[in-house]
Amino acid sequence: MTPRLDLVGTAVADMARTLDFYRRLGLDIPAEADSEQHVEVTLPGGVRLAWDTVEMVRTFHPGWTAPTGSPRVNLAFRCADPAEVDRYWAELTGAGFHGELPPWDAFWGQRYAVLHDPDGTGVDLYAPLGG
Repeated sequence: MTPRLDLVGTAVADMARTLDFYRRLGLDIPAEADSEQHVEVTLPGGVRLAWDTVEMVRTFHPGWTAPTGSPRVNLAFRCADPAEVDRYWAELTGAGFHGELPPWDAFWGQRYAVLHDPDGTGVDLYAPLGG
């Protein structure tokens, strides 16, 4: 068997705030998860998305420090249409989350926007333009 991508994990400073961000994107995460040290959800297609508190990460990697600078990885969420990109952008930035690049019609044929989750992970919203 060859390895297959199964889980994308991130370290978070504030689990409840981070999960609030992803719930607003439609992920089904139970409210009681807000106080957990490790949370994961299975996405359509089977890949899992997981969050660990910094304290949890340091239980197995005591010298871990948060990266600095711009994120090197972005999670991209496909929206139903361009209006949905705009709607999620407005909802998330209106809730105080950082909007990096406001929605625009990209030359590659998508409505595109970039946000950051509470820990600085890049989160892209996109939808095909036109028919």
